[in-house]
Amino acid sequence: MNTKLKCLLLDDELPGLTYLKMLCEQIPTLEIVKTFNNPEKLLTEIPNLDFDLLISDIEMPGIDGLSLASLLQDKLVIFCTAYKEYAAEAFNIDAVDYITKPVKIERLQKAISKALEQFNKPEAAKKFIQLNTNKGKTLLYFNQIQYIKTATTDSRDKTVLLTDGSSLTLKNINFDTLLKQLPDTYFCRVNKKEIIAMSAIQFFNHNEIVLHHQKKNGENITLSLSETYRSDFLLKVKI
Repeated sequence: MNTKLKCLLLDDELPGLTYLKMLCEQIPTLEIVKTFNNPEKLLTEIPNLDFDLLISDIEMPGIDGLSLASLLQDKLVIFCTAYKEYAAEAFNIDAVDYITKPVKIERLQKAISKALEQFNKPEAAKKFIQLNTNKGKTLLYFNQIQYIKTATTDSRDKTVLLTDGSSLTLKNINFDTLLKQLPDTYFCRVNKKEIIAMSAIQFFNHNEIVLHHQKKNGENITLSLSETYRSDFLLKVKI
């Protein structure tokens, strides 16, 4: 169980950011990774940052905190703002907490405790993940997934084939983010462009995996097993 949360701080007003950082440094369950006073700069650096939690203002130039948070697929978010009217929107995107300024240490500690509790919930208890699709948000249940592949229209998007034969498009998400949210025992990346559910496998050899699911022509879907991911796959099938 993690006892510390790796945290990013974001506030476009430097005095507010400095004050928030001072408060966070007094909370032993927080590790401040980096602070930002520009939301767009934070977005550009996201791929290179290892963090669990974002504590963010809402009204900022360029991109507001709500829009930014909706792009963070698997991260916890706490909002600290001078405005009360965004609370409903914040909780609609599953914010951990919503703190109105001026921030008090006791109130911040309470929010961090909630974040830590949420972060340490056993993954085994989860049966689905919430993701953005081309039609809006969806609850994607693990037992519905056959495989996930890079979308042909936009490599930033992913196409999910479901057990009922239908598919959906996940917007702007990478494989590493998906794998962190999927139960490791039941899913495996098999090549640069595809993740499979272990339950979808019918046959396999050293180079190929044949799925139960059939294409429109009646042939079973066959995926390549690349050398990069072969060892992990073979461990999961206990060869």
